[in-house]
Amino acid sequence: MLVVRAITANDLDALYVMATQVGSGMTTLKPDMKMMSDRLAVAVASFAETIAPEKRDYMFVMEDTDNGRIAGVCAIKGAVGLTEPFYNYRIGTLVHSSREIDVFTRMETLYLSNDLTGSTELCSLFLHPDYRTGNNGKLLSKCRFLFIAQFPHLFTEKLIAEMRGYQEDDGRSPFYEGLGRHFFKMDFEHVDALTAVGKKSFIAELMPRQPMYVDYLPQDAQDVIGKVHASTAPARRLLEQEGLYFEGYVDIFDAGPVLQARVSELRAMRESALADIGPVSDAEHACTAAAEVNEPVLVSNTTLGDFRMILSQAVPVNGAIALPPDEQQLLHCQPGDAVRTLTLNPRKNPHV
Repeated sequence: MLVVRAITANDLDALYVMATQVGSGMTTLKPDMKMMSDRLAVAVASFAETIAPEKRDYMFVMEDTDNGRIAGVCAIKGAVGLTEPFYNYRIGTLVHSSREIDVFTRMETLYLSNDLTGSTELCSLFLHPDYRTGNNGKLLSKCRFLFIAQFPHLFTEKLIAEMRGYQEDDGRSPFYEGLGRHFFKMDFEHVDALTAVGKKSFIAELMPRQPMYVDYLPQDAQDVIGKVHASTAPARRLLEQEGLYFEGYVDIFDAGPVLQARVSELRAMRESALADIGPVSDAEHACTAAAEVNEPVLVSNTTLGDFRMILSQAVPVNGAIALPPDEQQLLHCQPGDAVRTLTLNPRKNPHV
């Protein structure tokens, strides 16, 4: 069975192995043992609440309890850009007009910005290829929303997620080749590695501060602005289901879209509910099950330091949920404990 849980100090080796599978373009998961060790220490301190909320980095792993294997990883950073610069391009518009010759033009531009500084960030989502089946990807991604719904006071009002930008099959980034290489004079992988270890001062030193006209870029670079990596497309759809949307910010290296939302408007904030583990009458269960046939439910415990979440077929009824003993064990819960529940997929009509 699969359970998503708070990462622990014992997961370092498995986390490193996971990072070797990721490839370029995801700066928060690099196969660097010191980087992984330092980040893991912050994550453990985050769940222990021994550091300030804005400095926290909550990391979660998906564990296959049948074999002890780590199948995936994801994370939530309390706030970005407070200890090192956080850059994005903001897509804007400049208008030029001349009445004398009757010409009016609107041109898209890219502005180097720090607008999203201080936002809570969803990041580091990676599911091992062996587990990319069924609802595993949804379970891994959506655990973060249930965690936020349970502990909203720990996060800022704005939530963002940087999506991995488009790359060709050989790893070439058309956007970087069309723009970034002219300023940085190095390969995409080298730039990616520098930012992964926090070396970002070169961005401000080398990138122009004035807006850049999109029309001046090669066509293949223009075409991928706001477009995601092929393997990232499913992750984008999941985030959009939960309430995130694209509002004109992209990554400065590969032009991947930055999705954002207000925490208060997330589906998990509106629709998740607490339920006590306990028996449900046959009549009540039959009535509810008839309305939601085979609809899986996300179920988490309510413990910050030992957060755990599973996917269950149990249906919450009138504030109670009849979880089987093995599922209670996965959640480290027992009868009478409160759990938070949310349907795996958005309801077609959430008001019914």
